[in-house]
Amino acid sequence: MPKNRNTFSSFAPWRRRLLSRAVHRGWAWVQATGAVTAQHPGRLRFRRIGTGTRLAFPQGTVFGEPWIELGDHCIIGEQVTLTAGLMPDLDLGTEPILTLGDGVVLGRGSHIVADTTVTIGSQTYCGPYVYVTSTNHSYDDPHEPVGKQWPRMEPVAIGPGCWIGTGAVILPGARLGRNVVVAAGAVVRGTVPDHAVVAGAPARVVRSWDPEKGWQPPLRTPAPVPIPDGVTPEQLLAVADLPEHLHGRTG
Repeated sequence: MPKNRNTFSSFAPWRRRLLSRAVHRGWAWVQATGAVTAQHPGRLRFRRIGTGTRLAFPQGTVFGEPWIELGDHCIIGEQVTLTAGLMPDLDLGTEPILTLGDGVVLGRGSHIVADTTVTIGSQTYCGPYVYVTSTNHSYDDPHEPVGKQWPRMEPVAIGPGCWIGTGAVILPGARLGRNVVVAAGAVVRGTVPDHAVVAGAPARVVRSWDPEKGWQPPLRTPAPVPIPDGVTPEQLLAVADLPEHLHGRTG
């Protein structure tokens, strides 16, 4: 009868659980320690990093920090690129190049590439893998490789309160108004008015707000019911756990 090659095989599940816990605890410690805040900026020296703002670890490519301003209470996900200038160690003058307002959220893997000014208004939320750039390749000379031709740069401005869906691309010269919704995967250029929904590549307005008629075309789903004042998260969870036939009862 062949011998068991692993003398401690009966302890393998226990040892694996122990190792798994240690790895997860270690990684949680690394994430907490590697996060960038105003109090713990690490190697990064931003022009401004606001109170409550946090860059999750691991960070993506970050350079040109002296020309990057981050407002208060921003959430920057893992592997987010933030760059000011074409390359590191340039003198970009006295004014900020990349500015994030208060409460901006940048989802995991997003890229904000500001070779000239890029401004993102307060309370704008970006899903994962959003790409915002103020620079595009030029291809005027048909005999020269595109990558060797001097790029074109145009400022980008994204208004406050916008929602930019996963994988959306905001191109140079784009100007988004207030409370604009950009659908996932959309490619946006040009000017988008306040309170509009854009989708497609290139993006076009598919819904807009009329002060007299409301949303046009009308929304297909009813508006969510606001949470009543005084309701705690614990109470909401308790209601969610009730059987469906009990929802809506008051006692």
